[in-house]
Amino acid sequence: MAFMEMHKEKLKHNYDFLNGLFQDNNIDWGIVTKLLCGNRTYLKEVIDLGIRQVCDSRVSNLKVIKSIDPGIETVYIKPPAKRALRSVVKYADISLNTELYTIKLLNEEAVKQNRIHKVIIMIEMGDLREGVLGDNLIEFYGRIFNLSNIEVIGIGTNLNCLYGIMPSQDKLIQLGLYKQLIENKFNRKIPYVSGGSSVTIPLLVKGILPSCVDHFRVGESLFFGKDLFTGKIIKGMKNAIFKLHAEIIELTQKPVVPTGEIGTNVAGEKPEFDEKDLGRTTYRAILDIGLLDIDIDNMELADKKVKISGVSSDMIVVDLGTRKPKYKVGDLVEFKLNYIGSLHIMNSNYIDKKVV
Repeated sequence: MAFMEMHKEKLKHNYDFLNGLFQDNNIDWGIVTKLLCGNRTYLKEVIDLGIRQVCDSRVSNLKVIKSIDPGIETVYIKPPAKRALRSVVKYADISLNTELYTIKLLNEEAVKQNRIHKVIIMIEMGDLREGVLGDNLIEFYGRIFNLSNIEVIGIGTNLNCLYGIMPSQDKLIQLGLYKQLIENKFNRKIPYVSGGSSVTIPLLVKGILPSCVDHFRVGESLFFGKDLFTGKIIKGMKNAIFKLHAEIIELTQKPVVPTGEIGTNVAGEKPEFDEKDLGRTTYRAILDIGLLDIDIDNMELADKKVKISGVSSDMIVVDLGTRKPKYKVGDLVEFKLNYIGSLHIMNSNYIDKKVV
C-alpha cells in the first residue's frame, strides 16, 4: 500500500533555521500549512515546533488547528467568500482582505459572535492576483477604520503566485511607504507590513530586504528548503522532508510495445512507440498508485535506473530494464516530490500519512 512520509528531524532543522533568521531580523512569522490539507497528524507536528501563528487557505483546516491548540493564532490567507464568513470569524483570528463589502460583513458577523476580528489589507504590487490598487488605499482604509469589531493590524502583498512576479527592494519599499502614508493620514499604528513569503527569503538571507517588512508567511521554504529565485536549496536548509513510497504489486518480463490497435488511454492520450522496440522485452513492475492520487509531472523516482512507462487511474507501470531487477513483488519504490506533487498526495484520502 502506498504511503507518504514526513521526516520530523528535517522539518525541525528547517524550522530552527528560519526561526533564527527571523528572530535575528526582528520579524514575526507564521507557517502556511495549506500543503498539509488539514491532516491532523502533520499539523500537530508543525504546531509542536513552537510556532504561535499558523496560516491556511481552508477554514476546515483552521478548525483542525484550533482543535489541536486553541491558543494558536490563525490566519485565513485569502479574501473570504461571503458564505464562509461565519466560520472565518469563528476559526480565524486574522484574515487577508481586499473588498470593503466583505470587511463590512465580517464586522457584522464579529458583532454577532462578540469578537474582534483582525484584518490585513492586501495591496496590488504587480502580480495581479488579490490586492487593492494603490490609488484607492486612502479611501479604502478610511472606511474600514470606523468599523466597530474590525481591527486593522497590517498591510500586505502577495507576489509570485499567479504570474511569477518576483519581489524586489523597490516593490517592498513602496509597500512600506503605503503604510507610512496611511499611518500619517489617519494617525493610526499599523503593526504588520506582511510582505514576506517563501519567495522573499533570499532577499533576507542576502541582507537586502527593506527594514519595513516585519511579517512573513512561509510554507514552501519550510517544507522544501528552496530558494524560489534559483530553485536550489537554501544553504543551511534541508530538502526531502516528504517522500512517497509505492508498493510493487506485479513484476513480469513483458514486451515493450503493446499489441493491437492503439487508441486513447484513460488520460485521453494516444501513446506512440518506436519501431526499434518491436520484439524487445524488459522487466516491468506495477505500483499501487495512480492518477487518482498523484500529479506525475511533479514527482520523480529516487532510483534513476527505473523509468515510468505509463500511468492509469490507480496504477503506475515502471520499466526496470532488461536485466533481472533487484526488486521483487512487495518491495517499495521511492518517489521524490516537489510542492505540487506533495499537495496532490496530501489531498488524497487513499494514501497513508506517516511521521518518521
